[in-house]
Amino acid sequence: MSDKLIKIAYLYEDLMNTYGDSGDVKILKFLLKREGYDTQVDNISLGDEFNAFDYDFVFFGGGQDFEQTVVAKDLPRHKETLEKYINDDNPMLCICGGYQLMGSYYKTNSGITIPGLDILPLHTVFKSDKRMIGDTRYMTEWGEVKAFENHSGQTYFDNKDKLHPLGDMIEGYGNNPQDHVEGLRYRNFIGSYSHGPLLKNTNVANAIVKLIIERHDERMNKQEKVTE
Repeated sequence: MSDKLIKIAYLYEDLMNTYGDSGDVKILKFLLKREGYDTQVDNISLGDEFNAFDYDFVFFGGGQDFEQTVVAKDLPRHKETLEKYINDDNPMLCICGGYQLMGSYYKTNSGITIPGLDILPLHTVFKSDKRMIGDTRYMTEWGEVKAFENHSGQTYFDNKDKLHPLGDMIEGYGNNPQDHVEGLRYRNFIGSYSHGPLLKNTNVANAIVKLIIERHDERMNKQEKVTE
C-alpha cells in the first residue's frame, strides 16, 4: 500500500446523502491532494463488511426518515468497530441523521423509537411543530462557521461532562432551540447538523485534514513496525 494513500469510509453513501453532504468528502479529497495524498473512498452500504481501523477517516451523512430507518436496522453490525475507533481518538464526521444515530435513540413524531448505536450519550426527539431550517452561524475552536440546517429532530446531551458542543450559536438553532449550541466534539469525533456542505468552511476542513494525516501517518508507522 502506498504511504501516500488516504482511505476514507463513507457509511451508506447511497442512502445518507442529503443536501450535498457528499461535498464534504469531495472537499477533503481536494485538500488532501493539495497536501500530496491520493484518496480512496469506499462506500460501506447495507450488508457490507466493515472494519473502521482499515481507514484513516470515517464519514456518515444525513438522510430522510425512511432511509434513516433502513440504515438503523443494518448499522448495529458496526457498533463494536465504530465504538473502538472513536474511543481510540480516530477522526470521524457525522452529519444530521448520521450524528443522531451515534446516540441512544431517535424518537419519531408518532412515538416510534429508532434505536441508535448508543456509542455517545445523547438522544434525539422529532418534533413536527418545530422545523429548524435556514442559514446557521456558530463559533467553533477553529473560528466561525456558516452553513445550512434543515431538521425537526432535536438532539440533547445526556452527559454534558463527557460531550462538548462543536460550537456556540450566533444564528439558527443548532442541536435544539434551548441549548444554543451546535453539534458535538468528542475526542476526534465531530457531529453536526450543518449541511451546505459543512466543509465549505475551510477552517474546519483544514483542521479535519490535519487529523486525517496524523491518523494516516500513525497507521503507516504501525504497519512498518509489524513488517520489520
